[in-house]
Amino acid sequence: MPRIALISDVHGNTPALLAVLDAISADGIEMIVNLGDVASGGVDPRGTLDVLRTRTDIVNIKGNHERQLLTLEADRMGLSDRLASHVLTDDDRAWLDTLPARLEIAPGVLAFHGAPDDDLCYLLETVDAGARNALRQASDDEVVERLGASAGQYDLYACGHTHLQRTRWLRDGSLIVNPGSVGWPAYEDDAPVPHRVEAGSPHARYTVIEKDAGGWHAEERRVDYDLAAAVTLAHGNGRPDVAHALRTGFVGVDRDRLGRAHRRPTRSGNTS
Repeated sequence: MPRIALISDVHGNTPALLAVLDAISADGIEMIVNLGDVASGGVDPRGTLDVLRTRTDIVNIKGNHERQLLTLEADRMGLSDRLASHVLTDDDRAWLDTLPARLEIAPGVLAFHGAPDDDLCYLLETVDAGARNALRQASDDEVVERLGASAGQYDLYACGHTHLQRTRWLRDGSLIVNPGSVGWPAYEDDAPVPHRVEAGSPHARYTVIEKDAGGWHAEERRVDYDLAAAVTLAHGNGRPDVAHALRTGFVGVDRDRLGRAHRRPTRSGNTS
């Protein structure tokens, strides 16, 4: 069984993506799976699309931002989707439309963005108004409920969406891996209540999974990259909030005046 590098949530940060791909190549890893949210962000959506569309060795999963780019009108998008939408070509849209929402990437390994049947679901975290930053780790029961009909059917579940790098075993012996975010280490959202998601450092992140005689195991990785280049691009796009998150791994700029760049659409598909 080959070693697999899991990446996710690039969000148009091309300098971070290139550094992660270089690290994966140097490690001799045979397979790369990208768990979605490719271009929407504040840095360089065009560059990220150009890299990923030419890397036929990378398996790409559709995230909620890809779905939003394909289904929402521009005036209903958040800032990050709007920036990406401006550079999308017809070929880009056709490519995004081919990406699967879920895929068995190896025997017993299911990959998806949020949860198997919901690209907006936080699988390993729960939004809780009483917790620090209104976010806590989900209980086993919550995770199993969110896995739905896929619970107990796979040995390993690979997810993204929350930008937090986690490796977690469930009671049934299955493993859940979130490789964290390649390109956006902190954001805030207001649904279902205002909360912050913060990785706490500016690193680009990915995780390597490998199966041996004892089963699957995971190695979490953090990578330095040309942070100054990414920050400069974010400022050039009018995104001081993204620039601060990239530099620090924390949310720092008041985004009420900017609009909720990472705000999730409602179930009806509306955005604020």
